[in-house]
Amino acid sequence: MLDNNRCPDCTRINEVLSRVGDRWSVLVIIALARHGTLRFNELKRSLGISQRMLSLTLKELERDGLVKRTHHPTIPPKVEYTLTEMGQSFREPVSALGNWALENQKEIEAARQAYDKAVEE
Repeated sequence: MLDNNRCPDCTRINEVLSRVGDRWSVLVIIALARHGTLRFNELKRSLGISQRMLSLTLKELERDGLVKRTHHPTIPPKVEYTLTEMGQSFREPVSALGNWALENQKEIEAARQAYDKAVEE
């Protein structure tokens, strides 16, 4: 049970981290930070994410004020996504997390293999 006297802001922090800390949100932020404005299908292809999951993720990021959705009334319809000012401010911590994951990927894989081997014995 969460003791609010010990961490009065933990509930609010948890609410934010549950949204911005999931893997798809992090990957969408990284992709938009790297490429600027992207269309839905460009994001879908580059991330290898299902249409449903990308749609849900983008809606939540838009709701949280991190992503701006722009609809162009053309035929076919054109929808673009870009980071908002707050989303731009989130670039640095997300990029640091992504870089850390890339830099430590081999060590993590080695640790997993060692753990799995030890568990099997």
